[in-house]
Parts: sequence; C-alpha cells; structure tokens
Amino acid sequence: MSTPASRHRLVYIRHGETEWSRAGRHTGNTDVPLTETGEEQARALRPVLDGLELVSPTVWVSPRNRAARTAELAGLTVTAVEPDLAEWDYGDYEGLTSAEIREKNPGWTVWPAGAPGGESMEQVRTRVDRLLGRVVDAMVGGDVVLVAHGHLGRVLTARILGCEPAFGQHLMILPASAAVFAHDRDGVPQLTRFGLTGYASAHYTGR
Repeated sequence: MSTPASRHRLVYIRHGETEWSRAGRHTGNTDVPLTETGEEQARALRPVLDGLELVSPTVWVSPRNRAARTAELAGLTVTAVEPDLAEWDYGDYEGLTSAEIREKNPGWTVWPAGAPGGESMEQVRTRVDRLLGRVVDAMVGGDVVLVAHGHLGRVLTARILGCEPAFGQHLMILPASAAVFAHDRDGVPQLTRFGLTGYASAHYTGR
C-alpha cells in the first residue's frame, strides 16, 4: 500500500472464534462454523465499527462461511467474496495443532516453512500483494473492510507496512478484532489501530 496519501482507510477483521481456533488447530480450507462465543464476539464488534464511522465501505470477505458470518453479525453489508482472502492452505497439516505437527516435524512453524501439500509463505505473499493492489484501487471510493483469517491477516499486516511476510510471526490477531490502516501526509502506510474488540479480551485463552 505504498501509494499516494489517501483519506480513506483499510480495516482488517479476523473472524470470530471457532472450535478449531479455540483448540489451536490449523484451519485453512475446512469450513468450521463460529462457536456461540465466536458469534458473541462478532456481534460485539458492531459498536466498534460504528465508532470508526466508515465512509462508503467496500466490504470483501473470505470464501469461508466463518468470515461471512462474522461480517453479518458485525453489521456489515458484504460487497463481494474475495478468493485471495482465503486462509493459508495448510495442506497435510490441516486440522492439526502445532504440537501434533512437531511430533513428526520437530521445530516446525509455518514461518517460513509453509505446509507440505499446501502453500509456501511466498505463495501467500504473492496473493496478498495481488489483493492489496485491488484494495488500493477500491480505496479511491471510500474505506475498505476485509473480513478473513488469522495467519492471512498477519501476512497482510506485514506487507502493508513494507515488511517481509515472516514479520507476521510477531503479531497476534484476536478473533473478531479489527486493525485499521491509513496513510500519513507523505503517503506512508501506517497501522493506526490494532486489536480492537468489543469484548473483554485480556483473559481470552483461544487463538
């Protein structure tokens, strides 16, 4: 997003809690629904978004239902389903926790190893960068809201700020939380808000 300064913003939202996210299971293409807690988290996001006073928002969601449901409960009107917002494809590691994966592959993390049978970090970077090109175009007409996933959002945050994708390993994106990006007067991308939730997240134990 290293473009001329725009008065409009990009808001990134991770979906609410699912059974798999609460248990730390890698959830890529599997369409796991929100838990009751996840639905409550998503509803609680509505006043947070109201407080942002979004301007003519374009709202894109991941193809997974957990993202669309989060958008609905948060009071957003979806403009389009965006395939490039799909979560990292975990391939052979889909549904497994990190501890289970490391029993066979000690020391593994998705940063930067990616997943066998799934996507490499560079493949995720490619589609995130492609997505951000379209976001820049959409921001001409108003704010843009993306509703998607945890790992995907961490890569996207890194790329917006001009960092390598692996910078995302230093970020934690809570369920049903919002991050806000804008530009300063010189057109430099900035993270202006991060981890905005409508629920008390201090003691949240899921992932």
